[in-house]
Amino acid sequence: MQYEEVATTEDGNLVINVGPQHPATHGVMHLVITMNGETILNVEPHLGYIHRSIEKMCESLSYRQFIYSTSRMDYLSSHINNHGCALAVEKGLQIEVPERAKVIRILMDELTRIASHVLWWGAMAMDVGALTPFFHAFRERELINDIMEETCGARLTMNYMVPGGVMTDLHPNFVKKVKEFVAFFRTKIDEYDTLVTHNVIFKQRMMDVGKISAADAVSFGCTGPVLRACGVKSDIRKLAPYDGYEKLNFDEPLETAGDSYARYLVRMRELRESLSIIDQLIDNIPEGDFQAKTKAVLKLPKGEFYSRVETARGEFGVYIISEGGLTPYRIHFRSPGFANLSCLNHIAKGQKIGDLVAMMGTLDLVIPDIDR
Repeated sequence: MQYEEVATTEDGNLVINVGPQHPATHGVMHLVITMNGETILNVEPHLGYIHRSIEKMCESLSYRQFIYSTSRMDYLSSHINNHGCALAVEKGLQIEVPERAKVIRILMDELTRIASHVLWWGAMAMDVGALTPFFHAFRERELINDIMEETCGARLTMNYMVPGGVMTDLHPNFVKKVKEFVAFFRTKIDEYDTLVTHNVIFKQRMMDVGKISAADAVSFGCTGPVLRACGVKSDIRKLAPYDGYEKLNFDEPLETAGDSYARYLVRMRELRESLSIIDQLIDNIPEGDFQAKTKAVLKLPKGEFYSRVETARGEFGVYIISEGGLTPYRIHFRSPGFANLSCLNHIAKGQKIGDLVAMMGTLDLVIPDIDR
């Protein structure tokens, strides 16, 4: 890690700045860190460097248009973010989504989750000093990106979910390519475990580092793998199933240690669960429409509507206040990254500065998701 503008307080403690442009922050974020020697006393995140007023912009966009602004927040979970927005609009309009569209949505969500976790795995390993896994991660992620590009024309900001279903039907090669990917990737997870998970040096860097209790994680509003690593069931796909997740058989990975290694293990186990979900659906995609018939111009009735989905980082909520017009009166997004970041100071206090990157890496922060 590189540090800038080192200052000394009256009591002899050091104050250093990490970022805002810094490889350890995985985006434009500024940390002001107070230390006594190498021991962290306080970490103060400074946000706002890429704030784009997305929520305010959404208030001038139609109920079809606003969905795709969320692709630019957590860009590694864009399908799932769009899914959450579509669900909120469908709730307001009482739209019945065709079964084919529901299955396509879940398949896309789980492929997105795998792609996100794989990129996280490569970056996490590189953060703590292992360069090789990063190239392995991108190799596998490219296969998913190719499937996405063929189906919806994009590799990062997908813009595929629409109120009532999905924008276009699946590409004729979709089923074949997904099956090939699942068979290939299942062997690669074992390779990941050999390279990193069971690596003695990696485990020493991660175990008992950045611990948080279940009660504290809940009080900070943490969700996703960060909360499940403390033994708390929090998967929205289980707690409040949507679009058919209640029909699927999959486990919710839990760990109890609450440290960096536990957060790592939860995500690695989630990779296998996503493959299991895809296996259950890929040969059972119903025939029929991929999109419900809806009006060209959508008007939500007056009222408040909320939906939530499970992204790769945790709970993503969409809150809409409608006054019956063509655009929302108010929109608020509950992003998982913002809540998960809030516990960084808590888990970092008393730890060594060299362990900060491991703690930040296992929180899996995507800065535009925080700084919206």
